[in-house]
Amino acid sequence: MHTIFSFILVLGLLIFVHELGHFIVAKLFRVRVLKFSLGFGPRLFGRVVGETEYVVSAFPLGGFVKMFGENPDEQEGAASERERSFAHKKVWQRFLIILAGPVFNLAFSVFLFFLVFTFIGVPTAVDTTRIGRVNAESPAARAGLESGDVIMQINGQPTLSWLNVLEAVKGSGGEPIRVTVDRQGGELEFLVQPAIDTVKNLFGEEVEQRHMIGIAKAEELTYERGGLFGSLRDALLQTWTYISLTVLGIIKIFQQVVPASEIGGPILIAQIAGEQLRAGWLNLIYFTGLLSVNLGILNLLPIPVLDGGHLVFLTVEGIRRKPMAERAQIVAQQIGIGLLGTLMVFVFYNDILRLFS
Repeated sequence: MHTIFSFILVLGLLIFVHELGHFIVAKLFRVRVLKFSLGFGPRLFGRVVGETEYVVSAFPLGGFVKMFGENPDEQEGAASERERSFAHKKVWQRFLIILAGPVFNLAFSVFLFFLVFTFIGVPTAVDTTRIGRVNAESPAARAGLESGDVIMQINGQPTLSWLNVLEAVKGSGGEPIRVTVDRQGGELEFLVQPAIDTVKNLFGEEVEQRHMIGIAKAEELTYERGGLFGSLRDALLQTWTYISLTVLGIIKIFQQVVPASEIGGPILIAQIAGEQLRAGWLNLIYFTGLLSVNLGILNLLPIPVLDGGHLVFLTVEGIRRKPMAERAQIVAQQIGIGLLGTLMVFVFYNDILRLFS
């Protein structure tokens, strides 16, 4: 139940924000919007307000804003009709209408983090020497160290920060080290033999090899409020971090650093959303912010059918001073549909494979 609810909530909200961007900027340039749809396929319910029909459709994996003048048979008519037509707007106006969807997704991420940082505070890692995880079959596990132990000394030298722990292990040269810990109020000492291991980054790439004992720091957070301007600054920084990671992740997929089997679709999103909701609303908000950035960046990819593909067409039109040939656009759209269709089949295959494995 958590999974279905959180999936509909998160995806529905992000689709709404995306289409709202197109809608608002289209209205700003006086384009007649015929339909605002959340979802695709058969109409579940809706209502006509003014000149626009607002509907919710059966398949919640997207949405669309249908504007007058997008179809060829709507591009001829009286001068008054052409004034409200998308096709008859200037190139830069059409460019901004298309760009608004992804931009609203990125701005929504900033908004979510701004709310969290303003009312709860900016999460800051506590510098502790408490062990959060001991890897199975690691030197630390064999020596008897446990999760929750607080490292007080290594070779008689006080460890006041986690950096002290890292430096002491790294500088051991592979010689056994004496680790003194506080375990539930009692002091214990262990002899640990460091071993050479590989340090990997977020994408699984090997960064370096050094002596390690197989422990990770406990994740302890404190929340610090920094005022409205501080919260806005941190929200922008958090969103920029997610943008950088998303772009870098796409690059790593093309470089085959991240295996294609790691790519997930709606089922994986639903699973993660359910897990985040069970962990707490704060986790779900962070996940929504990350997903909003993902949706914004992916829609900017220069693939026909996506917003990025339309932006490429408009850029070419702006340079050439005339639209691309209709036949070329149709062929490009068909290729784009084929690519997206193949990708959807692939991610569903990955999702189903994860369910059964």
